[in-house]
Amino acid sequence: MSNYLALARGRSAARWLLRMDTPLPPRTDAQLDAERDSHYTWNYSVNLLDGVFFWFGLSFVSSATILPLFVSKLSDSPIPIALLAVLAQSSWFLPQLFAAGITERVPRMKPIVINLGLFTERFPMWLLPVAALVSLSNPLLALVIFFVAYGWHGFGAGLIAPAWSSMLARCFPVEKRGRFFGITSFIGTGLGTLGAFVSGWMLDALPYPTNFVYIFIVAAAAVLISWGFLALTREPAGRNEDSPAPVRQRGQSRRKMLAIVRGDHNFRYFLIARVLSSFAAMGEGFLTVAVVRNWQVSDGTVAYFTAAMLLGQTGGNLLAGFVADRWGHKLSLELGYLGLVISFGLAWMAPGYVWYFAVFAMLGMAVGMRIVSGTLIPLEFARPEHRPSYVGISNTTMGVGSALAPLVGGLLAWYGYTTLFAVGAWLGVAAFAAMHWGVSEPRKTQPFDPVVTGN
Repeated sequence: MSNYLALARGRSAARWLLRMDTPLPPRTDAQLDAERDSHYTWNYSVNLLDGVFFWFGLSFVSSATILPLFVSKLSDSPIPIALLAVLAQSSWFLPQLFAAGITERVPRMKPIVINLGLFTERFPMWLLPVAALVSLSNPLLALVIFFVAYGWHGFGAGLIAPAWSSMLARCFPVEKRGRFFGITSFIGTGLGTLGAFVSGWMLDALPYPTNFVYIFIVAAAAVLISWGFLALTREPAGRNEDSPAPVRQRGQSRRKMLAIVRGDHNFRYFLIARVLSSFAAMGEGFLTVAVVRNWQVSDGTVAYFTAAMLLGQTGGNLLAGFVADRWGHKLSLELGYLGLVISFGLAWMAPGYVWYFAVFAMLGMAVGMRIVSGTLIPLEFARPEHRPSYVGISNTTMGVGSALAPLVGGLLAWYGYTTLFAVGAWLGVAAFAAMHWGVSEPRKTQPFDPVVTGN
């Protein structure tokens, strides 16, 4: 009986937290569009500041440079590096399929993003300075705290990602989303480039582990400030009586997702291209380790590689935004995949560590374009009522590939980093080919409508 009461109280608290029992006013599509347009400037401003502080904070915990360096000081084994790469490349993607069905039943997206996101995504960042504090006295404990915090943050962010994507779709019209996201990421990663130089100074000027303590504190504070701006979003929300009722029958959400994957051929080829791209990037987490071990560069130089990557990412963000708004996200992703080919091709043939500035710059450009267009393009395959399902399928599929890719990369690394980078470059060619010849621009095709029946 006590367990039943505890479960009932938990469900009641969750419904209150997500505002499930607060009724929505009936609105037509025209009324929702009018409300969206009336709040456009406000939402653009607060979401811009959210993105700027978020990307700035992440520059201090780069999964390609800073974090592998920290983990390498705690253990000489390649296994923690591979685990870090798995989490960095997959934790945000994997939970989204499971969150999509629940998200479609929630009337408002903002309570998921703000109320739930504070505990699942933002709070864990404050455990990273704790890991650095105990790293000298107990490296194993520091490693455990680090991976718990980083995994908690990544999976927690993934749980709210379908709601966040849907909230952005409600706040910004399709022809302005790419530009907004691109400019936001451009400014954020631009400031992050300055942050990379600051972190480089910290790594060289301060003793270990004090340098990492301060680096992680800056990251956690910036991410928390970004949450404050995101909380100011004015989400247009209403009950459209012409839209289908939310999915509520047991198993219906799963059948709907199966119907999408089986019936939407264009979307299925898109998923194949994304999985290939995740394997093309399987060497990302090993770039820093390779350059440190091959050429014994200093910790400060690693931070400057972060700056090179962020400079490339700012260019990729901005280019993706303008390319996507004019020609579509498909072309933007194709350019990003070519960036992966060039990046790992250069790493494959690099005769010295100086080449790695170009390697990280091209990788940053590819990452920037994949972030902007990879986040937004699933919204364009779907009708509004099916967006969370499409986002969940797309990102979880990407997550499965991204979870397996570093493990394959770790095996290839045993044969040598040049082998790993060469395979990555050729897989980038395959991802480009699959996207270019297998996928039609979703803006020019009729959205697929999954027909889902009851039991």
